Amino acid sequence: MIEGHYTQLIKKEASKLGFQYCGIAKAEKLCEDAKRLEIWLQKNHHGGMSYMENHFDKRVDPRLLVDGAKSVITLLLNYFPLEKQQDGLPKISTYAYGKDYHIVIKEKLNCLLVRLKDQIGDFNGRGFIDSAPVLERSWAVRSGAGWIGKNGNLITKQQGSFFFIATLIIDLELEYDQPYLQDYCGSCTRCIESCPTQAILPNKEVNGSLCISYFTIELKDALISHEKKWADWIFGCDVCQDVCPWNRFSKATTELEFKPLNEILNYRECDWDEITEETFKKVFKESPMKRTKFAGMKRNLKFIQS
Repeated sequence: MIEGHYTQLIKKEASKLGFQYCGIAKAEKLCEDAKRLEIWLQKNHHGGMSYMENHFDKRVDPRLLVDGAKSVITLLLNYFPLEKQQDGLPKISTYAYGKDYHIVIKEKLNCLLVRLKDQIGDFNGRGFIDSAPVLERSWAVRSGAGWIGKNGNLITKQQGSFFFIATLIIDLELEYDQPYLQDYCGSCTRCIESCPTQAILPNKEVNGSLCISYFTIELKDALISHEKKWADWIFGCDVCQDVCPWNRFSKATTELEFKPLNEILNYRECDWDEITEETFKKVFKESPMKRTKFAGMKRNLKFIQS
């Protein structure tokens, strides 16, 4: 069948571009996810991330994002670093060690679309990487990639959770993978117990407004003293992933674009204290760290020093 031929072609080309996983689900409304998202928003667990309230209908139905959408393709790209920061340095989440993943993955998605259209012919499709209203983790589960852990992250038995999730929505009918129905977290609660700010709640619910990543990246206001102090994180947080037993299977990424910046691996507090805005913009111009801006980094540094 032509659907099977197209499906194998997509998975083959995705693998050539370095994606560790490619799974496909039927494009349809995510009714259960819509209910969960609505409750999560009503609880104000998104804090100041008001953009989470936008485009609700599109967020739960990919057919409103791409006209005639029939298939949702999930792609995983490993970012686990070979080198880690030295002990005692201001901590930065490993996803931000190298080049901004939005740039890297967008280029791969565009390349994938071009290659597919060259071989299949023209079709309608769009690629997304967490900057658009797509519930990528839900689609990853539906595509057979893995399960949602208690910390809200997608986890796979093969490589844990240190990977980016990209989504490609197209108007071609394909062969669909079986949803991932198992949950291998079992009775483990390490992520819940280890979260410095108690942001991880029961029933796989995360209060984003209490997450260290929210405080250090998304929040634009001052960090005030009544907020619980955390240990040296100045951009993001990896605690819930670092303690997850499944991440013992993580392997170093082979993506050259994610090679860590020397400054991230080696900057001490005094280096961050002395960095100028001009140097910050130059060094981190293609880094995820530019999201918090120079003023935000200085605010975060001051907070962990207080």
